[in-house]
Amino acid sequence: MEKKQILDELLTWRYAHRGFHNKPAVPENSMIAFRRAVDEGFGIELDVHLTKDKKLAVIHDSSLKRTCGVDLNIEEITLGEAQVYFLEKSQEVIPAFEEVLDAVDGKVPLIIEIKSAGGNDRELTDSVMAVLEGYDGLYCIESFSPSVVGYLRKAYPDVVRGQLSGCLNRNFDKKHAGASGNEPILTGLQDFLLKNLWVNAAGRPDFVAYCYEDRDMRALVKFKGAKFMWTIRRYDDLKACEKSGAAGIFEQFNPKDYE
Repeated sequence: MEKKQILDELLTWRYAHRGFHNKPAVPENSMIAFRRAVDEGFGIELDVHLTKDKKLAVIHDSSLKRTCGVDLNIEEITLGEAQVYFLEKSQEVIPAFEEVLDAVDGKVPLIIEIKSAGGNDRELTDSVMAVLEGYDGLYCIESFSPSVVGYLRKAYPDVVRGQLSGCLNRNFDKKHAGASGNEPILTGLQDFLLKNLWVNAAGRPDFVAYCYEDRDMRALVKFKGAKFMWTIRRYDDLKACEKSGAAGIFEQFNPKDYE
């Protein structure tokens, strides 16, 4: 498929945020959550980090504190060391990216968020793309990091890429940076450039993934490209998002219960 066709198809789906979880028994970013999404026919949004032994781990935070209850960072341990710990109140462990791809097997599309840390933007991106080289399924790549989006533009121009954004500092508790699961601390300038989409000049993203709470931001309203909205927690908001032409990334409810 041509790149525009892929993006057009991606926009027709609803996406389960970090899998179709039901915490704590069905944890976020777990194999059971991903299988539930496939079974329900929802696309999947997930997060990928690079471990100490250069493996790809599917987990949102760098810290394992929130999801596994241990004060360790995924970038500082091996995948095997991380998989000793269970996710939330389950017997699930942090999945390898390859394991997720095998389970999904192209049945539903993926929004893959690259979670770079410690300057590993290119290494992590290259590792993700190397694994995806043999994957036969629809996907796109997104990141809060403008350098990741810019690198995708130069090194992987045929891949659908997106810039994540929103009023991040407003939604972020800096006191809990390591364990909260929220986005990285930004300087005032970084936050300003991201929320106003000025970083798009370098990365030229195919889409913007923007915080739904900030949907009335002037920069987003003026943006003429494709849009994904995160994270939607009410069915009415999901329908409003879709009516506007954007694709919704949802959690904490099943849209099918309302239809």
